[in-house]
Amino acid sequence: MLRTAASRGLRSGCRFWIPASGRSCRAPLRPASGFRSSLARPNVQSRRGSLGSRSGTSLALLATIGIFQWGEKQLASEDEIILLIKHAKLSAAKGELKDAERILHQALHMAQQAQNNQAISYIYCQMANLAFLHGDLLSAERLFKATMSHLLGSGMQQDDNALIEISLKLCNIYATTDRHYLAVEGYKWCIETLEEKVQHEEAVPEEALSAEERENTRLLLAMVQDSCARYLLSRGQLELATTLYQKALTIAQDVHGEAHPQAVVLLNDLATVLDMKGCYDQAYEYISRASSLAREMGHTDEHRILSNMARILVHAGNYTEARKVYEEALKQAKLKGDELAMQHIQEGLEELDASTHSSHGQGQARHQ
Repeated sequence: MLRTAASRGLRSGCRFWIPASGRSCRAPLRPASGFRSSLARPNVQSRRGSLGSRSGTSLALLATIGIFQWGEKQLASEDEIILLIKHAKLSAAKGELKDAERILHQALHMAQQAQNNQAISYIYCQMANLAFLHGDLLSAERLFKATMSHLLGSGMQQDDNALIEISLKLCNIYATTDRHYLAVEGYKWCIETLEEKVQHEEAVPEEALSAEERENTRLLLAMVQDSCARYLLSRGQLELATTLYQKALTIAQDVHGEAHPQAVVLLNDLATVLDMKGCYDQAYEYISRASSLAREMGHTDEHRILSNMARILVHAGNYTEARKVYEEALKQAKLKGDELAMQHIQEGLEELDASTHSSHGQGQARHQ
């Protein structure tokens, strides 16, 4: 599988899931230009060039949070904060997480001195992402909640995409730390809130809301559905996972078209869950399409998709074709130096050998 995942179904429960403070603020936040003009504004994308950005919440905040314009004296401080954050992001990109953390603490100190709550919120979010990368999930949880508290205190609406992305991060932390109830309630809240928001935005006149903003909300919904589906899949809830993958795929294809990296990944994931359900023909239909698109676009995960295709062929009893596909997947994995994929493919070949021997043994027994 390209990705492993993880629930026992969505329960009915609390409608509003704001773990930071338990309160809701509906006064809208009017962002100014500050950080947004100084740091690159992201689109909602995800891992492997997909539905949500690799830095997730922090990047969504860039699109929604601005720092109010100050006087000339104070603008120098704002520039210094922005410069420090850029340095921290560069250090993090290089894998120098300790340096990034140290620089962010400097930026936080300056933002606190300037009493700039929106800068503080953004820096907290960056620090939370660093803690997440370190594997310090409890610190990341605390910092994400602090970010939410600052944003809500600033008047941001609880259905703002930035807050929902933070909520999604918390869901993933709860899922990883085996807090199933909190994870499920969180995913449920995110999905329901975004579904309502998408419906509302569809009724808003075009001149009042840009197409890009509408798409970002839909893509965020797909990202949540995708994340929740992976969680459900790892807990054996195949029917719910299938439904959520199908919904996420529909959005990805509607917004980006079928020939998009994330649409290909979702095709693969949907094929995987169908394979687990024993729906081999349908699974092969999806994985074949994913493989064809991956080959056409030179997708970085083509070898992994081929490995999944071979596994589906094995389960369907088509051992000859499965071996050919595995061999091609192994060839590509070696060229890309993907040792983990090579290991999975070798395990798949061992499974194929065992299945082939078992099949031959059964055939001989029937002829005796």
